[in-house]
Amino acid sequence: MSGTTGVALVTGANRGIGAAVARRLQTDGYLVVGATRSGQAPDCQDCVQIDVASAESITTAIGEVEAKHGPIAVLVANAGITRDTLLMRMSDSDIDDVLSTNLGGSIRLARAGLRGMLKAREGRIIFISSVVAMMGSAGQVNYAASKAGLVGAARSLAREVGSRGITVNVVAPGFVDTDMTADLDESRKSEILGAVPLGRYATPAEVAGVVSFLASTDGAYVTGAIIPVDGGLGMGH
Repeated sequence: MSGTTGVALVTGANRGIGAAVARRLQTDGYLVVGATRSGQAPDCQDCVQIDVASAESITTAIGEVEAKHGPIAVLVANAGITRDTLLMRMSDSDIDDVLSTNLGGSIRLARAGLRGMLKAREGRIIFISSVVAMMGSAGQVNYAASKAGLVGAARSLAREVGSRGITVNVVAPGFVDTDMTADLDESRKSEILGAVPLGRYATPAEVAGVVSFLASTDGAYVTGAIIPVDGGLGMGH
């Protein structure tokens, strides 16, 4: 981006990966707006309330941000939910809610943010996916499908808007040291770490570093890419 300045919108910015991305992009010189369901994002310079499962909420939030700060230069679609269970036990709402939030929400968010990027003839859209998009994970049929769908969405959109100087990429974290992994029992933690060649979780800051690269001038010629941050867990997938 020109001078690594401008507005960056990060969804799910109140904790974990989203909060780390917000902090890193601030360090990089962006004015960072955190978009959360509560409208609270303490590590951001500003915040906006958003429900990414609602097209109306997305349109309203993007309009508020653009009216206050100008067009969005970097859009990081990080917000997501899980409803884990075996498929035979999975309800219709478990399927619909996860797909609508994780996949549909990210696509709608990109659509809403594109107008300003197209006018500026530059921009960065970054979808936060997961290693399970490529590997699969028992008990996460809905979640894995939603995260895999982001790959097709990003690559299709990258072809649509590349001529306008807009890049669209996917970051696929593995197991990250967050509140979610902290709640796992010790046997499950040992099982996970045993499958990771580097033998440890990622830190949220390590994921944020890859987002920072994609948002920077150094990442200007990278588009339609899936970048794993998984300690080697998903290699070959």
